[in-house]
Amino acid sequence: MSQEEDEKYPPSAISSWSGFVYQGKIALYHSLKLILDGDLDFELQLDSSDDFAIYKNGKLHTAHQVKAKISKYRSGYTKALEQSTLIEHDKDKGTTRYFHVSVPLENTEDHKGASGETVKFYRYGDNYHCGLGEIEGLTKEIIKKLCEKLSIKFSDNLIKFNYCLLSEKISTKAIHNHKLNQVDGLSENKAAYEGRISARSILDDLLNENPYQDRDYYAVELKAELQEYLEKRLDQVLPTMSDATYERARLLSEHIRKTDINELKTLCQMMKPSERFQRVQMNDIRRYTKLIQAILVEPIFNHLPHYIDRENRFYVPTALDVDENEECESDIIHQMQNNGDLLRLLFEYNHLIASKAETSFSFNTKFTNSDDFDHKLATEKFESNITKSICISVITKDDAEGRLNDKATH
Repeated sequence: MSQEEDEKYPPSAISSWSGFVYQGKIALYHSLKLILDGDLDFELQLDSSDDFAIYKNGKLHTAHQVKAKISKYRSGYTKALEQSTLIEHDKDKGTTRYFHVSVPLENTEDHKGASGETVKFYRYGDNYHCGLGEIEGLTKEIIKKLCEKLSIKFSDNLIKFNYCLLSEKISTKAIHNHKLNQVDGLSENKAAYEGRISARSILDDLLNENPYQDRDYYAVELKAELQEYLEKRLDQVLPTMSDATYERARLLSEHIRKTDINELKTLCQMMKPSERFQRVQMNDIRRYTKLIQAILVEPIFNHLPHYIDRENRFYVPTALDVDENEECESDIIHQMQNNGDLLRLLFEYNHLIASKAETSFSFNTKFTNSDDFDHKLATEKFESNITKSICISVITKDDAEGRLNDKATH
């Protein structure tokens, strides 16, 4: 068996989804590059006969095929390269065609097909490839240059914020087109052709969106970082990931992508209910996503990702890393006293699954679920034993699985 034949490939469904995510990032990079060069008269079309295409005055300008981690040998792309040279749909003779790859190849010479048309490997600076882990940095550099060109004052946070928003714009449109075709039955071409994104709308987003409110910024940042972590994790561990684990990661990624900013603020808070709402650290994201993938029960992706036991009690995964039970209890109570949003959430989601804890534990608080009186009065009511306080449970993954699996046996 040759070296090429011996190469192991990821499962086709996963490869397809990974490539789908990757092509949106490449499309954004190319579009911003055109805008930086002064081109504002084009439209970006996603997910039709090509992975993406650039149109001008209603006519195809350039066609782009994007292949993520298919093979490290050029021969692995022979069929796709030939497909790119076909004269079909809007691709006429003389259409400029580009081929994007995520890994370095030993041969990146132009490919001339049986049609006589040529497809060129797309160049990123000195390289003819760009990996998933590299495209964000290259795109942010283009955004930075655009800000400089347009005399926009910028910081690292502003660059990141705009990258998050623009990535979301492209991803949302690509997924919407895909849904129209796969779920709603609209033809592939119709879905894509009617859902183009203009260069000016991309530039307007860059000019008009700024992180004036930290809560909004952190929510958008969380969305991007969750997506980035999931994408990189899937990219790195595909060969060893079980189908069930992969599916939970994929569904979490899609849920995060569809969630609006207000609900993401809620997720920011519930990922770490023992701390003040603030920037969610990468370690928190890592613990949170790994917990959802590890729990051997399928989560419910509605509002916050959660689980329900046979007594209809809600359990929510968190990034809590509990060293001392008493300290965790004290921190959560302190946050409840100073954060009305968290307090309201914990009345509904009062069973918190810790990403790491030695034992499960619970504690009573001095807060009651009533809109008729404020927190101070609620505390007084508790102390006079008139009303029952809310009880918070922090439970281990194993204990949570036991309770949730108990539901399935009844």
